[in-house]
Amino acid sequence: MADLGTTIGDLRVEGDQLDALVASLTDEQWAGPTPAKGWSIAHQIGHLAWTDRASLMAVTDPEGFAESLAEAWKNPLGFVDEAAEIEAARPPAELLTDWRTGRSALAEALAAVPSGTKLPWYGPPMSAMSMATARLMETWAHGQDVAAALGVDFPPTNRLRSIAHLGVRTRDFAYAVNELTPPAEEFRFELTAPEGDEVWTWGPEDAAQRVTGPAADFCLLVTQRANPADLDLTAVGPDATAWIAIAQVFAGPPGAGRDPKVDA
Repeated sequence: MADLGTTIGDLRVEGDQLDALVASLTDEQWAGPTPAKGWSIAHQIGHLAWTDRASLMAVTDPEGFAESLAEAWKNPLGFVDEAAEIEAARPPAELLTDWRTGRSALAEALAAVPSGTKLPWYGPPMSAMSMATARLMETWAHGQDVAAALGVDFPPTNRLRSIAHLGVRTRDFAYAVNELTPPAEEFRFELTAPEGDEVWTWGPEDAAQRVTGPAADFCLLVTQRANPADLDLTAVGPDATAWIAIAQVFAGPPGAGRDPKVDA
């Protein structure tokens, strides 16, 4: 897997790619809807800006983060949407500038975190590597929503390997948030890289429960950016098949997922 420096570099590139997509949008376009119900492009970028600020606080001001965490738990199921609403109401130029400043500061702060340090978060404490990977995942996922809203193709890259790895590592989390017991048996994951002929693998070669297909589709699955029925993924075994329906890499309660595409 990638090291911290490479992951932070990937995070920067992913943010810059999304930045280039929204930088020249009109105010009307910023207010346009995305595939996430109730969220405009401004909501998407606002959420990223807010989460980057929270992440930066977790790195540089743990006491301040603890205070913000206590405030968030007063509305545990709604504080994320509430923050997105506040951010989306800001002037687009101001929001864009804030997002740029915040994501740059966060990248620099993560690079300076001493090895072995655990950072506070809304879930279990995490390493700088885990936080960088989580930010990469969210930047890519929300970028998918923005690109879809604008009718722009965002070709997948091998930066998805870190996101796919996170999706594999959080297999049991999906069961936990759905109040289900994870199966004891490991899964085998075999995912085709977006660039080149490489196949990324996790889990025992002889595992009976298997998930295979394009890495890009797998990342869309675990970030719940597409309905499983619209993805070219194959699940073998009852446990793997059941997991496909609840897969979730992001923190929080069970996601609502996306409706399947309707043929015109």
